[in-house]
Amino acid sequence: MTETATSVCVIIAAKNAAATIGMAVASALRESQVAEVVVVDDGSSDGTGAAALSADDGSGRLKISRFEQNKGPAAARNHAIEISGAPLISILDADDFFFPGRFEAMLDGDDWDFVADNIAFVDAATISEVHEKVARFAPAPRFLDLVGFVEGNISKRGVRRGEIGFLKPLMRRSFLDAHRLRYNETLRLGEDYDLYARALAKGARYKIIHSCGYGAVVRSDSLSGLHRTEDLRRLYEADRAILAGSNLSPAAAASLRRHERHVRARYEQRHFLDIKAQSGIGSAFGYALANLTAVPAIAGHILADKTERFRNRGGTPLAFAGSGGLRYLLRDPGDG
Repeated sequence: MTETATSVCVIIAAKNAAATIGMAVASALRESQVAEVVVVDDGSSDGTGAAALSADDGSGRLKISRFEQNKGPAAARNHAIEISGAPLISILDADDFFFPGRFEAMLDGDDWDFVADNIAFVDAATISEVHEKVARFAPAPRFLDLVGFVEGNISKRGVRRGEIGFLKPLMRRSFLDAHRLRYNETLRLGEDYDLYARALAKGARYKIIHSCGYGAVVRSDSLSGLHRTEDLRRLYEADRAILAGSNLSPAAAASLRRHERHVRARYEQRHFLDIKAQSGIGSAFGYALANLTAVPAIAGHILADKTERFRNRGGTPLAFAGSGGLRYLLRDPGDG
């Protein structure tokens, strides 16, 4: 198809996603604004590339690249950006999908560098039933600044998958190129958060609409729910890099420091438990005594984990509960 200023490249980084990637690819190719779908098989061992190819519609828009060894989603996405050319970039996870007509609402206006729509969280067992149930929210556009974005990524106990960082914005390639922005390949956790935070620090116009066009499939075995202790350390160090390298307002700097402390507290707890598992409780307490500034974080997180079931007997909500049995990241603006 002929590329225009509103042509979209959909990027799918995939590892061992043979069971789901066909659905993701097909949902992207279905959209008339999509000029390219670039799948990067990130060192899979299960035939992910062949499964992606089986969803090709013959239009010539699907491109599949493969890493022989796993490099992580940031590296896979950067590679896809480099081998593609459409002016707008959309990220799609390999086990998720687009609702039909997603980009029509997102492309209504050009007053943005990033534009994100609502997300419906869908149980894996009910995917075939959701298309007719998705709510029709009014767009109700608003803009997100760096403070609002960072604060929306400081997770609250009792709320899972409710952070603003889960939004999947459409990005202007021209903005990324002008500011030399790419994913941080040292990160395997929070790589999206880090890219969007750095873009906002550079003055990106980040628009949010409440129309729902993205389906995030909830699976108990999702790779996104797994991360190493080291990943948390790299994430709070990424916050420190933004603080050190950007001319931020006092409010934005304060928000980033809060996020850094939040992630660092999670790291300290995990690191303490790792030492306990590997070397025993004595070594773990030895670490705590040698790093007294980490003690409040360790104690606070362990206490919170122990009492979680009492504060959340009804189960952990995914997000705002809407009609049709679906849950949404963004609340219906009509609810006030």
